[in-house]
Amino acid sequence: MDRKALIEWLEPEVNSLGYELLDIEWITGRGSTLRLFIDAEAGIGLDDCATVSRAVEALLDVRDVIPGSYQLEVSSPGPERPLRTHAHFEAVLGERIRLQLLEEDGAVRKLKGRLVDVEDDALRIENDDGQREVLMDDTLAARLMPAGDEKASSGRKRSRKGH
Repeated sequence: MDRKALIEWLEPEVNSLGYELLDIEWITGRGSTLRLFIDAEAGIGLDDCATVSRAVEALLDVRDVIPGSYQLEVSSPGPERPLRTHAHFEAVLGERIRLQLLEEDGAVRKLKGRLVDVEDDALRIENDDGQREVLMDDTLAARLMPAGDEKASSGRKRSRKGH
C-alpha cells in the first residue's frame, strides 16, 4: 500500500466533511488495520469518528484500493499527535517530538528531541547529541511527545539502572 498516495486520495473526502486528516497508519499482525487520525477546530468526538468512518469506508469499498480484508479505525489525535505537514510542524515549534527516519542506507532510525526550526522541507531537531537537520521526505512517522515524557532524548536505548 502506498501511504502517501492513500493520504492524497482520502484527504479531500475527509476535508469535505469538515475535518483534517492528520495521518494514517497501516498496522499488520493478526489482521490488518487502517487507522485514520482526524482533527477539527471544535475537537473530535465519537460521532465525528463515525461520520468519517462511514464516508471513508464507502469510498474504499467503491475503489477497492486495499487488497484483502482489513479493519478501518478513525481516531482523534490524542496527546501523541501525529505530525505530517509543514503546518503540523510549525504548530508545535519548540515542542519535543519523536521521529522515525529513513536513512540513506535504507535503515530506519528513531530520533527524539525539541523541534527548533521548520524551513521549507527541513526540520531542525535538538537533543543531547546537538542539532540535526532532517528532510521531511525522509520522515516515515512523526509524533508530538506529551509533556512529562522523560524517555531518552537522542533516540538511543538506555538500560534501566538497578535491574
